[in-house]
Amino acid sequence: MKSILVALMGLWLGFSAPAQAAGKWVATPYAPARVVFELYLDDPQKIGSALYWVRSLMNPLQAAPYNYSPEDLSIVVVIHGTEIVTVAKKNEAKYQEAVDRMRYYAGLGVAFKVCGQAMEDYGYAVKDFQDFIEVVPNAITELAHWQQQGYALIIPRIMSKTIDIESIR
Repeated sequence: MKSILVALMGLWLGFSAPAQAAGKWVATPYAPARVVFELYLDDPQKIGSALYWVRSLMNPLQAAPYNYSPEDLSIVVVIHGTEIVTVAKKNEAKYQEAVDRMRYYAGLGVAFKVCGQAMEDYGYAVKDFQDFIEVVPNAITELAHWQQQGYALIIPRIMSKTIDIESIR
């Protein structure tokens, strides 16, 4: 009510409200990340989009003004959906781009873990996976473990884009 009265007084006195202020850039004082990503995808082709979430966490933290090194970050990726097929050695050619990206992130210290129960459900054995994969007993207990250690849980939402940015901008 008060803002309406102020606006009406301004109009009556012959002056208008100031132009809308613009947004401003804020560099939140981020600490080094301690994050566990849960991947439980309904389509293995979505692995590439899910890996962008890892990139979206790492890149800003490694850039100015933060300048954290990969060693400063602690990131775990727990795999237990259809994307498990992307880390099976026999499927490397089919998912080469995703495997290369995961191998790159693993080289930076990201830990990739596959659910042992999902492994059995898909008929795989530990020897069937890429060399950067660690098999854990169960994805849910693994996720609980990392959260109990203070890691933030991030669950990538991978949606199908049906509208291009230009048409909604």
